[in-house]
Amino acid sequence: MTDKAPSRLTVKSVVNKPTRWRCTIAYDGGPFDGWQSQPGGNAIQDVIERRLKDVLKTDIRVHGSGRTDAGVHALAQVFHFDAAWPHGPDKLRAALTAGLPRSIRIKSVRPAKADFHARFSAKGKIYVYHLHLGEADPFTASWCWSFGRELDWKAISEAARLLKGKHDFKAFAAEGGTERESTVRDLRRLDIKRRGRTVRFDFEADGFLYKMVRSLVGALVNVGLGKLTPRDIAALLQSAKRTPQVPTAPPQGLFLAKVLY
Repeated sequence: MTDKAPSRLTVKSVVNKPTRWRCTIAYDGGPFDGWQSQPGGNAIQDVIERRLKDVLKTDIRVHGSGRTDAGVHALAQVFHFDAAWPHGPDKLRAALTAGLPRSIRIKSVRPAKADFHARFSAKGKIYVYHLHLGEADPFTASWCWSFGRELDWKAISEAARLLKGKHDFKAFAAEGGTERESTVRDLRRLDIKRRGRTVRFDFEADGFLYKMVRSLVGALVNVGLGKLTPRDIAALLQSAKRTPQVPTAPPQGLFLAKVLY
């Protein structure tokens, strides 16, 4: 006696079984209200979800590795969603990309394990901040902080060294972020690279608080201006209190470079 062939209902249920999709996306954050969905519908998440609805003919909720603020860019933001799609990842990427503005690009789409989560599976992130000493030209001004004064790089390097490692970074976080049990983070890497008039700050940590990178850059620039000393930076870490001495650097210089899994 042979087994019966699967019914059409059974075959259909297999085809329509949702898959968890892991996507990597790059975007110019200038025209948008950040990553996280906003009432006006002009966030990156809103644009992606509208495109997914066009392609999949149903409402889809995407989950990002974290939010970037208005004006902040991403080289490799990660998000996931669950949906049935029988045509493979390459065609899904092509379908999504076709209807997106040029300021947003889907870099990769691939199936993920059912327990993968873009945010909670992440082991760390890398951010890059670009500073230009003087007036940047029109082709780079939207992606850096144009700063018209020279800075004391020896003092900045000393302060950066003090910031590395595991600390309570509450003094370098802005109000309004997601409530967390701990504001302790391990800043594994803080490298500063200067080439001519351009300066690049590289940050790697197990996680970042709300506006933490921009606050660190703002504080380091104030060290370079003589408004803060490396000793003041150490005192701020110890105090765990935000003060006006820690400004928030402009958003256009910040890029989410990589999410680590």
